[in-house]
Amino acid sequence: MPNHSRVTRRLGLKTAFAAAVALPLSSTALSPSAASAEEPPDLRLRTMSFNLRFASATEPNSWAVRRPVMRELLRRERPHVIGTQEGLYQQLRDIESDLGPHYDWIGTGRAGGSRDEFMAILHDTRRLAPVEYDHFWLSDTPDVIASNTWGGGSIRMVTWVRFRDLRDPGREFYVLDTHLDNRSQDARERATALTVQRIAGLDRSLPLLVTGDFNVAAHGNPVYDMLLEAGLVDTWDAAAERGPQYATFHGYRPLTPDGDRIDWILATPGVTVHRAEINTFSLDGQFPSDHLPVQASLTLG
Repeated sequence: MPNHSRVTRRLGLKTAFAAAVALPLSSTALSPSAASAEEPPDLRLRTMSFNLRFASATEPNSWAVRRPVMRELLRRERPHVIGTQEGLYQQLRDIESDLGPHYDWIGTGRAGGSRDEFMAILHDTRRLAPVEYDHFWLSDTPDVIASNTWGGGSIRMVTWVRFRDLRDPGREFYVLDTHLDNRSQDARERATALTVQRIAGLDRSLPLLVTGDFNVAAHGNPVYDMLLEAGLVDTWDAAAERGPQYATFHGYRPLTPDGDRIDWILATPGVTVHRAEINTFSLDGQFPSDHLPVQASLTLG
């Protein structure tokens, strides 16, 4: 999808992708000629939630310095889907370019259009095809662009996409991505209640993932409890295997083992989580962001 059309609302997207999803699968997707009956397609989905830290020119952690590290990390991991926070428009264009021609992204600035930070969702087009998407703002008027009525420090929003899995014909699922307020607990709780309400309005027969920077610790805040009480599962806790835990926000300071996880990947029950990890990749002491990306390898139920 061309970059200039990223803010097309979901009815237009349904039409735009009607032809695209009918095309043959990518040459990289497993097909009968590439996989025998004894070797079924690998249906594991590599997912990531990553607060990118908005692009700035401030040293020593400017975007110009961080971009090569970000490029190396993402090229090594090659997630199929990435829920991002804080990315600016040109920064997201840079990441798309660095990942190569098989990646695309969906999002809009939280102040509308290309303005302010995005909750962009990147995806590998060889594996996933968007079917529809939309945005809503975390306020009393969620369909009003840039609305902020709960006293939060910034405009906050959710981007969601319904994907078709090209490797598992007929399989569709949702990804919702958000960034909750850093100042107001009341705004965070209201935002969570609204998000739960919106999730209930989606097709509940489909698996769903929620990625985001929630600005509160897992197991340590009503926001976390509300989401789990709504039926979501923390992929970190559900994983058959997991790597070491670190505080996911480090602010370019030494990492904190067993620290707070404020960045999460949540899922509906029935999703099998094979492995979860917090990625500590850096190059010559330089981290790609002031947050560590959270990853989960999973199979949709």
